[in-house]
Amino acid sequence: MKTVNKIYIDGEFVTPHGTEIFNLINPSNNQKIGEVTLADETDTKNAIAAAKEAFKTFSKSTVAERIDYLTKLKNAVEKRQQDLIDIMIEEYGGTHQFVTMSNKHTGAWFDSMIEVLQKYEFDRTINSSLVKLQPVGVVGIITPWNASNSSVCSKVATAIAAGCTVVIKPSEMSALQTQVLMEAFHDAGLPKGIINFVTGLGNVVGTELTGNPDVSKISFTGSTAVGKLIAKTAVDTMKRVTLELGGKSPNIILEDANLETAIPTAVYGAYMNSAQACIAPTRLLVQENKLEEVNAIAKTVAENMVVGLPQNENTNIGPMVSVKQFDRVQNYIKIGLEEGATLLAGGEGKPEGLEDGNFVKATIFTNVNNKMRIAQEEIFGPVLSIIPYKTEEEAIEIANDSPYGLAAYISSADEDRAMRVASQIDAGRICINGFSHDPLVPFGGFKQSGIGREYGVYGLEAYLEPKAILR
Repeated sequence: MKTVNKIYIDGEFVTPHGTEIFNLINPSNNQKIGEVTLADETDTKNAIAAAKEAFKTFSKSTVAERIDYLTKLKNAVEKRQQDLIDIMIEEYGGTHQFVTMSNKHTGAWFDSMIEVLQKYEFDRTINSSLVKLQPVGVVGIITPWNASNSSVCSKVATAIAAGCTVVIKPSEMSALQTQVLMEAFHDAGLPKGIINFVTGLGNVVGTELTGNPDVSKISFTGSTAVGKLIAKTAVDTMKRVTLELGGKSPNIILEDANLETAIPTAVYGAYMNSAQACIAPTRLLVQENKLEEVNAIAKTVAENMVVGLPQNENTNIGPMVSVKQFDRVQNYIKIGLEEGATLLAGGEGKPEGLEDGNFVKATIFTNVNNKMRIAQEEIFGPVLSIIPYKTEEEAIEIANDSPYGLAAYISSADEDRAMRVASQIDAGRICINGFSHDPLVPFGGFKQSGIGREYGVYGLEAYLEPKAILR
């Protein structure tokens, strides 16, 4: 059994003041694999104080120094790639396919910010006045369990590029992954106090970060419900906030798309990261007169989807992260049946032979009405809703008929047409004909999917305050 009993403050691994123990459970078999000692308010205040002191010097660092730090962080994290792969599989059940791909791209978070820094102008002239873009201050970084390492690395890279110091509150459910990252960041050899880790509960550590007047900004990735609480608390001290929240992403298959390619891609996409992904396209919009053909293809794909142990290289869908999350997904499958949707594949219960873990069958509902709860609410599990539409205009209307607006996907043989449709979709990131990623392109959501943007120049500027000097 693994024990995590240190946090990272002011360049040192220290024993937490907090004493509460949180059990770490392997979701593949629900066996205990470790314990983490949780930090408390005192630990959080100590971390904030260290970051505040370090900011006095780091905020005055040069672009060249920040590029050097980013390079060191990148190299240190990449050295631990295999450790991160192994622990992600064990700790939250990320599939070998997904976590291997994810960790191969970790260095890109640092590379992209280096590229931005090489071109970015922190001082600008408007008429006879000078505008200086200066670091906002101490940043509280709060990250989720389903994308712990990438969230931490992308946010830290941006903060460092801006000249900000950070206090990171990773999910307590990601404590083993956090241990590896803490060690890697320590090995990078940055000046003390720039990066601090405080693993604890959201209502303890997160609340202190959000309310503490010495924290100037919160960057949060997680649920919409928690994001709203953070925004309400942060306003008392006028903190800047970046909130990357939930999603219910539409995937519009236009009638000229190649269904033999588009539908399998859509199903696999809906189940990315075992469908525990905020950007997963879990609403599949298809033309009504092609619904029968789509159903046949989607059913075959789902029935051939491998739900299994995450360490196996051929596994497509691993376990849900916890019993609580498994129960949540099962409840939504029941809701779908009660609402009158047609169950095309999967359904309630666990796949045969996987009864010990939190495994959910690859489930598809068809003939779904967009007003149904399974079409409106984020499930965070392998449940895909196929929604028919009659016209392109109706497809756009359905896609936008959601409280969320994080991502969207469009398939068409005519790229100009796809671009025209994309321009009418209310979502922060839209992919055409498949799935693509660019760490320099802004990421974030419309509506209840969040506030602000991350990545690249847009992400950097969220960590900067413009100061005008008129003369």
